[in-house]
Amino acid sequence: MNDPVTAREKTALLVIDVQQAFDDPQWGQRNNHDAESNVGMLLSDWRLDGRPVFHVRHQSASEGQLFSLDGPGYEVKPEAREVAGEPVVVKTVNSAFIGTDLEVQLRRAGISSLVICGLTTDHCVSTTTRMAANLGFHVTIVSDATATFERLGPDGRRWSATELHDAALASLHEEFAVVQTTNEVVRAAGS
Repeated sequence: MNDPVTAREKTALLVIDVQQAFDDPQWGQRNNHDAESNVGMLLSDWRLDGRPVFHVRHQSASEGQLFSLDGPGYEVKPEAREVAGEPVVVKTVNSAFIGTDLEVQLRRAGISSLVICGLTTDHCVSTTTRMAANLGFHVTIVSDATATFERLGPDGRRWSATELHDAALASLHEEFAVVQTTNEVVRAAGS
């Protein structure tokens, strides 16, 4: 039987790309405008219990881009700001595991499970979730603490943000992760 305290200590919250760049109107229509407040709720819950939190930021490779280190888009939104002692991993591609030491940091900390939230559901959150599962981590993705934007398909069809969000979560669920809401995650952590 697993000790719930040990299991909680081996579960890290991974907050992906909750950055100002995603407020730019060029992205188009977005779903789940409560995602950031739910990320904030998860962070509060994790910090209250002193559980491990890891942050991921995206950085553009060239200057003048939305995620450039020298621009305002690189900054984290207020709900997801890091606090002292919480590691920050900077990535330049969709996966938080490529070109970073995230896996090494997680293994050194004894982490075996991840609860993943952030932006965007069908890009960096999905890619990181898939890789985490392939690397052997048990993954929970928080459906209402993630969000995405509408997109134009190759056939000219406009896919709504909700359609893309739901499809991304459906393809991850029970293959790469368990999909839960913020309230379900917080309730499970308290038990």
